[in-house]
Amino acid sequence: MLNPVTDVIVADELIKSALREDITSEDVSTNAIFKERTEGRVQLIAKAEGVICGLPVFRRVFELLDPQTAFEFYVKEGEAVKKGMLVAEITGDIRVLLSGERTALNYLQRMSGIATYTAQTVSLLKGSKAKLLDTRKTTPNMRIFEKYAVKIGGGCNHRYNLSDGVLLKDNHISAAGGIKRAVELAREYAPFVRRIEVEVENLEMCREAVEAGADIIMLDNMTPEEMKKAVALIDGRALTESSGNVTKENIASIIDSGVDFISSGALTHSAPILDLSLKNLKRI
Repeated sequence: MLNPVTDVIVADELIKSALREDITSEDVSTNAIFKERTEGRVQLIAKAEGVICGLPVFRRVFELLDPQTAFEFYVKEGEAVKKGMLVAEITGDIRVLLSGERTALNYLQRMSGIATYTAQTVSLLKGSKAKLLDTRKTTPNMRIFEKYAVKIGGGCNHRYNLSDGVLLKDNHISAAGGIKRAVELAREYAPFVRRIEVEVENLEMCREAVEAGADIIMLDNMTPEEMKKAVALIDGRALTESSGNVTKENIASIIDSGVDFISSGALTHSAPILDLSLKNLKRI
């Protein structure tokens, strides 16, 4: 799932936190029925069509409760599933299967929903040069999982957090006294290897950003026609990004503007979950 060792450690801590949220002391319903280890098997079934994402996280939830839990996956990460498809079978202590069910499904449904929505949106950009980006509009403590889901769905990640890149937005610019001064201060402070992105809202601001030497210019909440004019004005002197209330429903109107990137907070804040369920739990 997450190659860097540090990301795996972070993911584990977040999963443990989610488990503690759901099991403060015990699963009283399960423990009332099963007093000791009882082996069982349950099926993971897709209840809707979409892109599966989060299988390693789903698996890790149960492994953290009991390393002996075994899995047989019939679908690979990033593959399409259809309604009624058997995605996996999980075998282990019934107490673990029941106690971990909701947390595991919450991750899997949320991540699969984001991957599905992203894949649908990416398909609308076919034939254009524009790349689809996510944003920092993520669920608190879910960013590492939600941005991963965007990549599985075929999208690209914008900066991960505030430490990851320079992006001068309207309030930065206003407080600094203008675009030119904001870029100058950023150049003085940030390492020379850092690109500087500037958010603009009109053609005059766009002109200022170009003259200030911005590396990337974000065209925020502009109309398609305004974006075309901005891209022509920039004329390759900076990369261009379209942003502002971009959804699957309106992204087609942006493509012809000629921007390099299109960022959409909807990928992570508005994607519906993909309905999945654990069913047919039986003793073995």
